[in-house]
Order: sequence, then structure tokens, then C-alpha cells
Amino acid sequence: MRRDRGLALLLAATVSPLLLVVGCSAPATSPATTAASVSPATTATATAAPPPAVRVAGTLTEDLKSPWGLAELPDGDLLVSSRDARTVTRIAVRDGHHTSLGVVPGVTPAGEGGLLGLAYRDGTLYAYLTSATDNRIVRMRYGGAAGDRLGAPEPVLTGIPKGFIHNGGRIAFGPDGMLYAGTGETGQRGLAQDKGSLGGKILRMTPDGRPAPGNPFPGSVVYSYGHRNVEGLAWDAAGHLWASEFGQDTWDELNLVRPGRNYGWPLAEGRAGRPGLTDPVARWHPSEASPSGIAYARGAIWMAALRGQRLWRVPLAGTELSGRPQAFFTREYGRLRTVLATAGGRGLWLTTSNTDTRGTPRPGDDRILRLEFTP
Repeated sequence: MRRDRGLALLLAATVSPLLLVVGCSAPATSPATTAASVSPATTATATAAPPPAVRVAGTLTEDLKSPWGLAELPDGDLLVSSRDARTVTRIAVRDGHHTSLGVVPGVTPAGEGGLLGLAYRDGTLYAYLTSATDNRIVRMRYGGAAGDRLGAPEPVLTGIPKGFIHNGGRIAFGPDGMLYAGTGETGQRGLAQDKGSLGGKILRMTPDGRPAPGNPFPGSVVYSYGHRNVEGLAWDAAGHLWASEFGQDTWDELNLVRPGRNYGWPLAEGRAGRPGLTDPVARWHPSEASPSGIAYARGAIWMAALRGQRLWRVPLAGTELSGRPQAFFTREYGRLRTVLATAGGRGLWLTTSNTDTRGTPRPGDDRILRLEFTP
């Protein structure tokens, strides 16, 4: 994704950055606090318990190639997709042992496309992938009598626009049991505002790919629109949907997603304050973010940043921010792609993304890091 290289970090990494708060001014008090911008309508006024910090407790596994999707199995083991190799690998959380489940047929990797997001439910693995003609969601039986093998892919939803860039790719089951997907506008900006297109949207569907009951547009899987490229989906403890989104040159976004809302692209980037457009809850310059996966745990959204090479903690009080976003691991592990809360909320899994052709791989890349919360 091209960025305007004239946009630099607001302050050097060795200097405590100031928080840009729209409609108020408050000095930064922590050297890890960000230059994120907070929408005035969502600045929390209630006192909330501070969310925990996080530290790397160890490396679960190494030598992964272009890891993208991550799903947790009922026993705690992980499934990880390789965007470019088109494979799914099982990772044992006991010792990091790899078990290859094979190549997923029909994947055509190119640019930002390939084998992307994963979601697991009731013996079935769902995958968002780029085919020769489109982006699509498929499902494959896994486990049971078949053992450590994937069944043949069965299409769930086809016809999502594909491109060399902005393919979206994150999928997740919501607390309502429906399957959600974040898509991109493939560089064709007009698709984001076209409610007849599946590009530049958040989609909501039944596990069989039909429009979910209660969707805002009758007969459509479109749940929200006006998105540029959504690669992060997560629900908070109250069931609110949050999504991370790549901006163009000025602002990346964290959005509180409501059905039928227009999130502005390409009419606006970041906060517009325009009738009919929904502003983000928080925004970052791309040099500090370029967000991919997000997770909710311990009262905060945790957001993995690619170009920004850091993990953001965004503390929440309901649908409002309860404090300034804070960065962890800045440039320590390179590009960060996917973050997943562990079963029981004891910690987080975090994947690096340095072998995705845009990073600088180090020995052992890519890896899955085991994070634990600290007081």
C-alpha cells in the first residue's frame, strides 16, 4: 500500500509524543502514550480501572512464512494460515510443534491476496482466500475421523472483489453466531460507497453464507460500508463490534461498527464531522499504525500495527475511550499482523509479519509470540 512518505512520525521515538485530542488538550504523561487522535464524542468521562500492561512471555514457534490468519481450537492449539504458501499449519501450544494440514486448493496469491483470515467453529475451518477470479470465503471439515487433514473447500460466499492491494481478509464469528468478514475496495475507491458491491464493507452472514437475519439492507450480506480496507474485527464484553481500518495517507482508524452506517471512504479519511458519515473512535498516522488484526481483552482493544511495528492498547469504557492509546514493543519485533486473545483471557497470541515481502526478516521470522498481562 503506497503511503505519502512526506508524512513522518509526529515526534521521534526517543521523545514522549503528545496525544492529539480533538476538542480538548491534555499533556501526555507516559513515554509510551501515542499520537493518536480521539473523537470528542467518544472521549470517556467516567473513571475506569486502568487496563493491564502486557509483556512477551516467550516465543511459541518460529520459521513461519507469511502468516496471516490465526484460529484457536477447543484444546487451545492454534491454526495459522500462510498467505503465500497457501497452507494451514497446526501449532501445538504445549511445545510449538508444527503439523502441516496441507495446501488449500484454489488459492491464487498475489500482492496482498492469498490465504488470509481463519475462523474455526464446531469441527469446521472457515477461510477467506483470493482465488483466480475473486476473494471468497470457504469452509473445510477438520478433525474427527479425518484426523489432521482438511476436507475439500466448500464455497460459503463468493464474488468479493479482488485486487493486488486492499483485499481485506479478516473473518470471525460474532457473539450472535453469525460470520463477519472485513473486505477491501481493491484500490477502486468507488466500491466502498456502492452498497451493491461486497468490496470496502463489513459483511454479516449465516454460517452458510446467507444474509443474516436483521441485516440493515434486505437480502444483502452488507452490514456497514464506506471502508477502505478492514483487516481487524473484535467484539468487546458487551457485544459491540470494533474494526480497524487502513487509511490512505493521513489517518488509520479504529471504528465502533453499527449496522447500516457509512464510514466515509473515499469521501473522508479520519474524522470528517459530516452528516451521514460515522467518525472513528480513534485515529493514527499510518507511520504509527497501518493496523491489521485486533482483539479485545481486559477492557481494551489490542491492535497489531504493520508499518508502525507496535502493538496498541486502546482502553475502553463501554463505547468510549477511557484513556489514551498506548504502544508496546515499538520496533522490537518488526511488523505485527494478528493478535488473538487466549482462551480464558489470560493473555494474547501475536504474530509477526516480516516475510510478507514488505518487512525485513530476522533469523527465526516469522513467529508467534506468547504475551501475558501484567498489573
